[in-house]
Amino acid sequence: MHPILGTVLQRILLGIGTLFFVSLIIFSALEFLPGDFTQAVLGQAATEETVAAFRKELGLDKPAPIRYLDWVKSVLSGDLGTSFSGRNASGIDRSRSVAALIEPRLWNTLFLAFMAAIVAIPLSLFLGITAALYRNSIYDRVVNATTLTTISFPEFFVAYILILLMSQLWFDFPAIANISAETPFWERVYKCILPALTMTLVIVAHMMRMTRAAIINLLASPYIEMARLKGVSKSQVILRHALPNAWAPIATVIAFNLAYLVVGVVVVEVVFAYPGIGQLMVDSVKSRDIPLVQACALIFAATYIILNLIADIIGIVTNPRLLHPR
Repeated sequence: MHPILGTVLQRILLGIGTLFFVSLIIFSALEFLPGDFTQAVLGQAATEETVAAFRKELGLDKPAPIRYLDWVKSVLSGDLGTSFSGRNASGIDRSRSVAALIEPRLWNTLFLAFMAAIVAIPLSLFLGITAALYRNSIYDRVVNATTLTTISFPEFFVAYILILLMSQLWFDFPAIANISAETPFWERVYKCILPALTMTLVIVAHMMRMTRAAIINLLASPYIEMARLKGVSKSQVILRHALPNAWAPIATVIAFNLAYLVVGVVVVEVVFAYPGIGQLMVDSVKSRDIPLVQACALIFAATYIILNLIADIIGIVTNPRLLHPR
């Protein structure tokens, strides 16, 4: 077997093991959450017999290891379970499958992440490359100061500043991104501008600084000095010699930030009341809808692991020297 293929397979198996370990953490964390769904539905006046019967109906009377194994088996078979929402003490069951509840919300989150990514990735690469090209110039200092300021602010603060400036003072962009499946495409884009811009400002700073640092680090290499001695221009040195060897760290930081666009949107979605999977998870925690919380957390974990696995594989393929560490 080719050494690169063997290393890639090793990384994939490691990712699967990590996801299994994360699923155990998710299940254990939910077990320690205060409160109980049955008590929340039945109220404090419910008798112990009623609570016990309701817990048995939901399957919450089983030991935690048994419930964990049942959950893992269901997920492996493609069944994320049934939501507790819609169940009540009178026996009426209007619950829906977790997959049916998550699917439209997940597409909304992916749409928002795509809007941010198509702007953030090219912009961050452009700023990082040009800042490295004009290192220590006024342009470089202004870009660094701006990005450092942006990355220092938490997401909710950036969101509220944008709402103040672009929804109240200067422009009239909607501060509430209330979209639905029937919302036309361009109206959806218009309503998603502020949350997408918030996420863009947060991740551009990180990706730009990492791109700049990776290229500057390579500019001190002997082969770069040789290219300069041959009279190659600055732009050609960076684009033809430094940039191809900087793809590994750049791909890693892009993957990390793409994972943030899907995983870290919870705060942004809550601020803008955006109907994505992050908002769904917050609502599920409030209502103690255990199957829905488990599914959302597992999707977040799987997304993060897969994107980092892709970045790791790209780093291996683009830099085979990683296969033979000194």
